[in-house]
Amino acid sequence: MHHNQSDVPLVTVPVHLKEFVVEQDYERYTPIDHAVWRYVMRQNSHFLGTRAHGAYLEGLRTSGISIDRIPNIREMNQSLSSIGWGAVTVNGFIPGTAFFDFQAHNILPIACDIRQYEHIAYTPAPDIIHEAAGHAPIIKDETYRTYLQIFGEIGAKALSTWEDYEVYEAIRHLSIVKEDPDATEEEIRSAEETLQQKLALATEISEATHLSRLYWWTVEYGLIGDLEQPQIYGAGLLSSVGESMNCLKPEVKKLPFSLEACIHTDFDITKPQPQLFVCRDFMDLIEAVKAYAQTMAVNRGGTESLQKALRMKQTTTSVYGSGLQVSGTLAQILLDDGGNAIYLKTTGPTALAVDNQELEGHGKDYHRDGFGSPIGRLAVEETPLEAFTDEQLEEAGLVVDRSARLVFASGVTVKGNVQYIQRVNGRIVLIGFSDCTVTYRDQVLFQPEWGMYDMAVGESIVSVFAGAADRHRFATGTHKPSAHVAKRPTYTKQQIELQSLYQRVRNLRDQNISGQELVQQINEIGARIDQLAPEDWLLRLELFELLHTQQDGEQRARLLSQLHEIAEKYPETGDLIRNGLSLLQE
Repeated sequence: MHHNQSDVPLVTVPVHLKEFVVEQDYERYTPIDHAVWRYVMRQNSHFLGTRAHGAYLEGLRTSGISIDRIPNIREMNQSLSSIGWGAVTVNGFIPGTAFFDFQAHNILPIACDIRQYEHIAYTPAPDIIHEAAGHAPIIKDETYRTYLQIFGEIGAKALSTWEDYEVYEAIRHLSIVKEDPDATEEEIRSAEETLQQKLALATEISEATHLSRLYWWTVEYGLIGDLEQPQIYGAGLLSSVGESMNCLKPEVKKLPFSLEACIHTDFDITKPQPQLFVCRDFMDLIEAVKAYAQTMAVNRGGTESLQKALRMKQTTTSVYGSGLQVSGTLAQILLDDGGNAIYLKTTGPTALAVDNQELEGHGKDYHRDGFGSPIGRLAVEETPLEAFTDEQLEEAGLVVDRSARLVFASGVTVKGNVQYIQRVNGRIVLIGFSDCTVTYRDQVLFQPEWGMYDMAVGESIVSVFAGAADRHRFATGTHKPSAHVAKRPTYTKQQIELQSLYQRVRNLRDQNISGQELVQQINEIGARIDQLAPEDWLLRLELFELLHTQQDGEQRARLLSQLHEIAEKYPETGDLIRNGLSLLQE
């Protein structure tokens, strides 16, 4: 799949997220894919009419989603634009911070693949049923979409660990393998073992993990209203025939929603959920995610936050008390004897910004090999360096075109020729030195031959968050798109012919064919499917539906008998068949 902005003309995708966007390639959906979509949507819209949150059915009608066919992203965007939202198609699972970042910009990322016919009731992989039919309708509720947008802003800045990322990659790989019709049992088992190994290594519960759990138990699997008779709003439930019907049964525990309960309850994406959380209303969710944000590194800063960023091994931003924002991959933190951070170093491309705006001349090209700078006050100085007046600078020997020697309270020493002193918003954020040497005890942190030393100014780190400060200029997010990509299916002659039979049935419905011509064509299709796919229940169900108002009792009876036989032979599909038939009996 290739990047294609023409598919999303009504959506402005931030530069750093564009690499996740792929074209929908609508023509690749097969007639069987559309039949799978239609079956799930008919079931869910019928069942959920009285069990889902009130915004669901109205949202279906007004979000560019049809029950009869897979939605086209262009049509969805035309509808969603009325509430200031849009949608883009992505390739399966994307990293959580990227997913949240899309939502922070009022964009729904929608996996463009669709589940296999064999996984019609539930799929561990994100697909267009889950993300279009599950997420889009509910955002018609203003309070709920406010929650998504706020969650997105907070989640996009959540710090994770490298182990979190490896778990994500393992889950993505497993979901791809499970949806691959050509995957062997050994390949599935190997992918499952890899996931368990990665999970065992992820011993630290990061901010990103906490927020992923909160997202799972609300946006994906949330219930709302009365604890005894809740309604469904979670996209995972709204898009799963099996789980939407099972989730309200007594066997699934219903627990009162709370932030603490959600962030401390893990989940298994490959299995139905044993318990669900019921919020009173969507304001509950907004209050919860805002409360969690106050505990995050973005609002706390300090050494502990820097240590979290160090373990992430991806792009993060450290904010000095002066307002200077250092965006890059944190590689080292020097600590004093008391365990406080006194110096930070990044590796690779780094950018400097203030108020989320990159400082001119301090982008990734200039700081392509990393950045390092002290943290703290100067020794024997009560005033933080960032607050120095011109007179104080002169007293400290900090005058352009003169040599200077700065000794920090930590013991870090900077000696060189002052080339510039940069103020932003009335505070000193950078001081540039040529012919500069930086030392700490017996360590040399910077040498004159390395070039200009751009020293960050700030007595403390007041905030640390995932991603870059100026994400537009930095141009890339915290993670790159995964190398694990679902392969395009290849079809046998038999499968292609089966698809043509599904298309014929769709044509009969779309063209409103009736009477003897309808019966004759159904007889032909029925005879061929008996030879080609004797165990295909979905096509027979669609044929039976078309005959439902016709007078040909013999063919109806034959199809019904075949459906019952398949249901008896394959109990796992029995409920699917009975649920499909029940819609025709009401």
